[in-house]
Amino acid sequence: MEGGVASPAVPTTFIGARKPWQVADWREVVEYRDLLFFLVLRDVTVVYKQTVLGFAWALLNPFFSMVVFTVIFGRLVRVPSDGVPYAIFSYVALLPWTYFSGAVNTASTSLIQGTAIFTKVYFPRIFIPLVPVFSKLVDVAVATLLLALLMAWYHVVPSIRIVALPLLVALVVATAAGAGIWLSALAVQYRDVRHAVPVLTQLLMYAAPVVWPASVIPARFRPVYGLYPMAGAIEGIRAAVLGTTPMPWDLIGIGWLSAVVLLVSSLFYYRRTERVFADVA
Repeated sequence: MEGGVASPAVPTTFIGARKPWQVADWREVVEYRDLLFFLVLRDVTVVYKQTVLGFAWALLNPFFSMVVFTVIFGRLVRVPSDGVPYAIFSYVALLPWTYFSGAVNTASTSLIQGTAIFTKVYFPRIFIPLVPVFSKLVDVAVATLLLALLMAWYHVVPSIRIVALPLLVALVVATAAGAGIWLSALAVQYRDVRHAVPVLTQLLMYAAPVVWPASVIPARFRPVYGLYPMAGAIEGIRAAVLGTTPMPWDLIGIGWLSAVVLLVSSLFYYRRTERVFADVA
């Protein structure tokens, strides 16, 4: 006390090494949550700024893919569609896949493109690959409007299983976050990664049940196929929205285990390598 008046408390910051098992500083993430929100908002604004069609671009990408897939796989190849019109069959799967591929592709180059930011100002570096993971959800929300129109056109009424949709969306987001974090950290050190990612995502699309149903997978191979998290997520979303097939809980359960391993391992690797990002970026 000075002159009978209590002096204000001086904030103290302790700087020390992180615990080896700590994948992220969650307290720091919570403290900077407003920054994450504004980074996501900036990312959404920048993508559609000064465009003629604006958010309509988020709808056109899956729409044109649906048209091409319907003509090629639905009409010419005649791929089975579980008893529903192929247009809505493919569009329901294209929504989560378009989000996943867009988030992973953008996140993989986020550290390289964000060098000017994280080398000058301190904030949780994990935000950089997470921004596209969250911002791309806006595209999905816009593209879902066309799904509602298609369901009305084909007289498809969602069943009670649609209550499982949040669990399945969370699975897609967790998978995209894990893959995006892994690839962003690798792309900083190995620049070939950013060229390989678009090719990889294109191959992974045909491995996922986007243009064909998971029902063609033999039962003995389903546990192995379930290790691919997008398989259970896409087939589960299709079953929840269209209601024509049972919920593939086997694929979803295995997919969640695989997604958790992918996400946790990516956080460990990101934390281990982030101290050298500024040196090699």
